[in-house]
Amino acid sequence: MFVYIPAALLFLVFCWRMLRERRRFGNAVVLGLAVLCGLVAWVSRLLRSGSTSGLVIAFSLLAVGALGILVLTYLLFVNGVRMLRKEGRSPANLLSLLAALSILGVIALVITAAVVRTPVLLGVGAAALGLSAYVSFLFLSFVCYAFLYGRLQVRRKADFVVVLGSGLVGGSTVPPLLASRLRRAQEVHARLAARGRPPVLITSGGQGPDEDLPESHAMADYLTDHGFPAELIEREDRSTTTEENLRFSKAIMEKAKPDYRCVVVTNNYHAFRAALTARRTGVRAQVVGAPTASYFWPNATIREFAAVLVAYRRINVCVGLLFVLGGVLVWAVR
Repeated sequence: MFVYIPAALLFLVFCWRMLRERRRFGNAVVLGLAVLCGLVAWVSRLLRSGSTSGLVIAFSLLAVGALGILVLTYLLFVNGVRMLRKEGRSPANLLSLLAALSILGVIALVITAAVVRTPVLLGVGAAALGLSAYVSFLFLSFVCYAFLYGRLQVRRKADFVVVLGSGLVGGSTVPPLLASRLRRAQEVHARLAARGRPPVLITSGGQGPDEDLPESHAMADYLTDHGFPAELIEREDRSTTTEENLRFSKAIMEKAKPDYRCVVVTNNYHAFRAALTARRTGVRAQVVGAPTASYFWPNATIREFAAVLVAYRRINVCVGLLFVLGGVLVWAVR
């Protein structure tokens, strides 16, 4: 049982970090390490057992993992093609397709290096395999923790509900993506109002160059058209990014009530990154997500993950350089 001690300790660290602050990407990493250590311990125990059933289970897990990579690649490719057909050929819509092609590229490179076995290819293959494993681990940790974070209960009381904007269609129309946020905000507001004083709902979003009015105004109009009381709506109409959404909304909330508490509403794929941004900007908030169309979710999740990687670019670049150095060492040794 001692082989499971690292996994158990990491899980205890994860629980402690969760109690202190839920809005940390480090929580996702620690949880991922706990699961990884647990799986490695289990597989190593099965292999060392020497029993036929243990060996069968261990190799079955490895086979399932390999098959899972191929299935994931296929699904990403299909999703990428569907995104291009439904959303157009913008760079942001190519992420699923690029991810699938990247996986295939790494697999082809590693196989070629193993067959040809030239020093250069072995070094490049080792570096690519290490980088891919690192990014895959972070991505799986991000997705699993984002799923867990999205199921945390909203605190019992809040003074404000903040809805983040996402752009308008035709310059003035609330698109389905934003409408889902507004409907979710109404649900959250109704639950909070049932527990006490109704919170103020802040629609947050400025006016883009291709928009006829600020997003926050169109959002407020949508809410009032669907029966929401106009006197409970506050508009934040200067922001153009998620960080500005939160910073400018924070100024409104602090002016009205310095010790405020709030709930931020966005789409489910964006909830965890919005929570990270809220923590960085000092907003006392829990973030909840609204449903997103299934075909849109994979591409949007990859985009969110890429943004998190950029936010932590210093440590990621350092780790990446270590894998590159490892590839150079493999090349030098060969």
